[in-house]
Amino acid sequence: MRKRCSGSMKTFAIAAAVAVMFGGIMRTSAQAPLAGAPAPALKTPWGEPDLQGIWTDESDTPLQRPAKYAAQEFFTAAQRAELDEARAAVLGRDRRAERGSENDVASGYNSAFWSFKRIGARTSLIADPPNGRTPALMPQAQNMAAAEREFRLAMLQSTETCKTKSATCSGGKYDPAPSPRRAEPPPRYNTARMNRNDGPEDSSLAERCLTGGLPEFGGPTGSFRRIVQTPGGVSIFYDVGQGQGWQRNIVMDGRPHLPANVRQWYGDSRGRFEGNTLVIDVTNFSPKTDFQGSRENLHLVERWTRISATMLEYVVTIEDPTVWTKAWTVRQEFTKQSDQENRLYTEPRCIEGNFGLPGLLHGRRMEEFAFAEGRGPDPTTRDNTHGSFVLDEDPLR
Repeated sequence: MRKRCSGSMKTFAIAAAVAVMFGGIMRTSAQAPLAGAPAPALKTPWGEPDLQGIWTDESDTPLQRPAKYAAQEFFTAAQRAELDEARAAVLGRDRRAERGSENDVASGYNSAFWSFKRIGARTSLIADPPNGRTPALMPQAQNMAAAEREFRLAMLQSTETCKTKSATCSGGKYDPAPSPRRAEPPPRYNTARMNRNDGPEDSSLAERCLTGGLPEFGGPTGSFRRIVQTPGGVSIFYDVGQGQGWQRNIVMDGRPHLPANVRQWYGDSRGRFEGNTLVIDVTNFSPKTDFQGSRENLHLVERWTRISATMLEYVVTIEDPTVWTKAWTVRQEFTKQSDQENRLYTEPRCIEGNFGLPGLLHGRRMEEFAFAEGRGPDPTTRDNTHGSFVLDEDPLR
């Protein structure tokens, strides 16, 4: 989505070096207990492990371990400081090119609208395999990824992005003629941006006020999850992105999963307590969701354990035999936020109250009408996939 112009990039460069959290809800939390201290036996009034509260990961850890740190499970303090400094420099850079150009407008929604967390201690969220990388893809998953990439590159072929050999067009080539594939449907249900706005489905899930769903790891700008428990029930609300929040309810009464033909956006969650750990088995995902290429065959086993008064451990094992050669596991720790400061917690809003997406579609139609009357450039030569800020040169990745 096209966004507003930035504020002072110089001011943000300074702020990025010292500000480590992000907007949304207040972030005051108790200090973590000393390492090795025994976790208190926190229970609800009805005797179940108490996981309630608003939780967030207060540092940024990449999902996969960067190649540069292949032999390291943890960063040194010096490496973390160096990465924070390098990232602040990248964030503060003015990337808007010549004023009034297409790249200038596309880069108007830049780092001044975001804040990034400091680098965490671990080099990857992936705890297994030990190399901190996702397992190899199955052949059919490789083929689908290649088909989707080829389709999106075809949508970009006549744009400045490919003409200037931008990283976004890596693997593609410039051709001033509009792509002959422009009217084709994507290889499968679209969840990401493409250089086309013929209808809402051409936009990303986030632009449609939808979310990627489970598993949810936050990312450099963060996310929150609010856990509420009742006797026999657990509900988790996720505050993610720019208002793409969502809620899941975990069935705790021992009933089996839904029939295989019933598919849900966030899957079907069935939970149980094993000691102090909430174990949730999640299946029945919709083919319209996507996690790293996995869709309806995604299977998760989540383990939520409160390891202290202020810390919550999340471990999830991820498998899809049609996508990866074996299952893999992610480990993450969350810090409890202040219940007092966050006692008033307003519902997140998305894409300017849902007015943004109709505006995007209307704008594309106006561009097409103007071109047909000889009053503007061919819309197929304009790249509309760059409307949000991405840290393309993130030294952590």
